[in-house]
Amino acid sequence: MPGLFDTPIELTGKVMDLRLQRQNLVTANISNINTPNYRPRRLEFEKALQSAVDLDATGRVTRTSSGHMPVAFNAQNFKGNGFKDVEGRYVYGQDSVDLDKEMGELAKNGMVYDALTEVIRKKFDGLNKAIADGKS
Repeated sequence: MPGLFDTPIELTGKVMDLRLQRQNLVTANISNINTPNYRPRRLEFEKALQSAVDLDATGRVTRTSSGHMPVAFNAQNFKGNGFKDVEGRYVYGQDSVDLDKEMGELAKNGMVYDALTEVIRKKFDGLNKAIADGKS
């Protein structure tokens, strides 16, 4: 029987998994900075995630009527799209790994991951408080 908090926790956990995969991919890009003909790889999932949870571009749930409930999110079938930038040419300095860009992506991704851990922590703090208040 699904509970009140299952979907938000499941969704946040899935996004954390995807963020971890992205962090690993960016780290691999940085480690291959001196590899000849290596092209940086990316993991994109934000647009697919928005449509999977039926959100519009501002993050609000899209509904045709105010009486409709949002669509349930199924984390089991959702995954990010990993891809390698493919071009027919190779220009040194343009098609290789840009350290500044990768370090920026690493920092941004790490901050979002930390924010998601805080969201999960607060969710569990709320559940613990509800349990503690129920025992009194």
